[in-house]
Amino acid sequence: MKEEKAIILDFLPHGYPLEGKRNPVAQAVGLQHFTLLELVPRRDVKLELKEEVYIGVGKREKIYFIRGRLFKDKLTETAKFQLKDFVSKIVKEKNQIFVDFFNNCEAINRRVHKLELLPGFGKKYTDLIINEREKKPFTSFDDIKQRLKNIPDPQKVVEKRLMEELTEDVRHKLFVA
Repeated sequence: MKEEKAIILDFLPHGYPLEGKRNPVAQAVGLQHFTLLELVPRRDVKLELKEEVYIGVGKREKIYFIRGRLFKDKLTETAKFQLKDFVSKIVKEKNQIFVDFFNNCEAINRRVHKLELLPGFGKKYTDLIINEREKKPFTSFDDIKQRLKNIPDPQKVVEKRLMEELTEDVRHKLFVA
């Protein structure tokens, strides 16, 4: 599961302050699988926050190499702040992926359904969603809100879960590779 493109969350032109090396590094998130990555830019390249960079196979214009996965505890405060913006934007832009999750997700085992892993959702809301999607698949977040009046805002719930998966240790991942 390789990423083709990433969004820059933070650019440290002099590297991490507490590491001895002074090599530039960028913290980024992949656009397809939401992988947190450490990128090393090419010499004399300045990266901007929220800039989209190509990190796939072949010639990379701005990125010299991918250092590896970025560990959650290494995220800078700037990166965390940018990550929140990224998550809100991506959930709006790719909302059909997340609506499809509501339409198609299944149980993890006999006791737990994937819907129950969403913040604020329990068995009651899970049953309501499953019954409603059997009548007719959901078409949008608004459709979910209109057909199920009392559930928490599905868009905000997805954003919150995606942030949890990116910044905390969670047992089951719904959206992050």
